[in-house]
Amino acid sequence: MTGTLIRHVRRIGTAGASADVLVREGRIAAVAAAGVIESTTPTADLEDVVDADGAWLGPGLWDHHTHFDQWALVRRRVDVSACTSAAAVAAVIADAARSAPPDDVLIGYGFRDGLWPDAAHRDLLDRAAPGLPVVVVSGDLHAVWCNGIALARYGDLLDRPLVTHPTGLLREQDAFDVSTAISRVPDAVLDDYVADAVEAASGRGVVGVVDLEMRFGLDRWTRRVRAGIDGIRVRSGVYPQELDAVLDRGLRTGDVVPGTLGLVTMGPFKVITDGSLNTRTAAVDEPYAGLHGHDALGVLAFTPDEVRALVRRAADGGLVPAVHAIGDRANALALDVFEQVGVRGSIEHAQLLRPADVARFARLGVDASVQPEHAMDDRDVADRYWAGRTVRAFVLRTLREAGARLRLGSDAPVAPLDPWVSMAAAVGRDRDGREAWHPEQRIDQLTAWTASTDGRSTVAVGDVADLVLVASDPLAASSGALRSMRVLGTAVAGRWTYLDR
Repeated sequence: MTGTLIRHVRRIGTAGASADVLVREGRIAAVAAAGVIESTTPTADLEDVVDADGAWLGPGLWDHHTHFDQWALVRRRVDVSACTSAAAVAAVIADAARSAPPDDVLIGYGFRDGLWPDAAHRDLLDRAAPGLPVVVVSGDLHAVWCNGIALARYGDLLDRPLVTHPTGLLREQDAFDVSTAISRVPDAVLDDYVADAVEAASGRGVVGVVDLEMRFGLDRWTRRVRAGIDGIRVRSGVYPQELDAVLDRGLRTGDVVPGTLGLVTMGPFKVITDGSLNTRTAAVDEPYAGLHGHDALGVLAFTPDEVRALVRRAADGGLVPAVHAIGDRANALALDVFEQVGVRGSIEHAQLLRPADVARFARLGVDASVQPEHAMDDRDVADRYWAGRTVRAFVLRTLREAGARLRLGSDAPVAPLDPWVSMAAAVGRDRDGREAWHPEQRIDQLTAWTASTDGRSTVAVGDVADLVLVASDPLAASSGALRSMRVLGTAVAGRWTYLDR
């Protein structure tokens, strides 16, 4: 029985004494003082020996909220994230249009219009790329900005009159549907993009993701793993539009798909209750600053009764609910549903909370699945539109002190699929040399670490050998050091998916 010996490591979450770790059959078989295992183990029993030279070894990292196909696609789209106006986006699109194939759809990604001095309009994109369909996806995925040709094309495809839209800036369900349509590329092409993204994730220490892609992905991931794209574990979620099909197959959260090396499992049931802060559609109790009328309170995608019925149906079928809620009104609705149905699960995002709702997370057994980097991306937008309320926004420390279980993620492509970035934002509440934003909501390194490792703090005998090897101790790292953490190796079930020898 052969194994892999990782020698001269310091285990994250321990005193840091030098140790050797033996891995056999995908699990930690032994941990001992440096030199002990090697001196008592025949050379023939060791398939590989990795000298860590004092590096730090810990459980591998998880991103608990991704849209993986979107992340893989966005890495190849026109990046407009640095643009600070509609005119600037149009200029980037015009430049890209000069080299775009004549029959292609020109797709951009990353705009955030909450602080723009001008407004997105279809005419700007018409002039920027004459004759080409153009779709620009917002950084939060809750809006798409289309020119006239794209509105006509995707309106026909979706059988709705998008071409008559006055501005071309579509939000929520229309945006989701167009985004899904532009994401339909040949399987072989998308799988190549995904393989590249998986390799990049492995290089950052990622061993697993919760994939909440809006198009059910379990079968795509099964195909990919069987074709050799086997660098990460995937828990694949499902949305309401495909809930019945999943229930008909008898799939339950946690079910492992045969023939996938144990890497692909059925994930949660995801339901979206409201929009987002950047599109000013998150459902809130008080109007967005400067907005008036019904839309000033954001939008609810479903009535409370509809959410309750969906969650109950999913839970009765063995699916754990993951409820998207960003605004305080939406979070209260989501918590009400968990309490009324009597199930546990997670709230995804939990960005703005009523003070009275914080304690309900722990009491109801509802995890707060949060994306700390969103606080850095959204701080200025929040200060404007949630003025006077940001003391209740992204309250990671308050949630933790109330006993809630935190799970960190990226919401990639909304933020980079890099758990070190999420941990840095949670620990420092700072970025780009700016002073910390609401530093009272910082959490400590250990809390951020265990929220990024599926709840594990260290490695011990018997553990599954999902591992990350890093150059320094993340539990003693500043936010800046976390963002730039050097990853030396990543292993899934003891198999190296990345190794910097």
